[in-house]
Amino acid sequence: MLREIKDVRQISGEPKRRWFHDNDFDLVVWFDIDGGISGFQLCYKKDENQYALTWHDDGEYRHNIVDDGEKTPGKYKASPILIDNGMFHGEKIVKRFVNASRNLEKKIADFVYEKMILYPDPDIGK
Repeated sequence: MLREIKDVRQISGEPKRRWFHDNDFDLVVWFDIDGGISGFQLCYKKDENQYALTWHDDGEYRHNIVDDGEKTPGKYKASPILIDNGMFHGEKIVKRFVNASRNLEKKIADFVYEKMILYPDPDIGK
């Protein structure tokens, strides 16, 4: 079940954000000055090759694989980066998110769910 991390660092000049996590997901949600959701990033498959689905209020979606920076032998760990990874084939991820988000505020859970099923993938939501 997703639970909120309290006292998340807010970055000056960026929208307010809230962070939720569990063993499967990390969800960061950004809010505009009126309290509306202006974007989110859902990271999943945290124990495998991690992926990130990001949506912003300009309608842009991004789906990335997370390079954790640990793949170069003999060097210090680098910072994780997002690498383009094409389509989000997320039917299973949507179902897992619905289960994991049962304790989230309905406004947030419903919003993220709706954006996930609207992602430009014809198999999601069927």
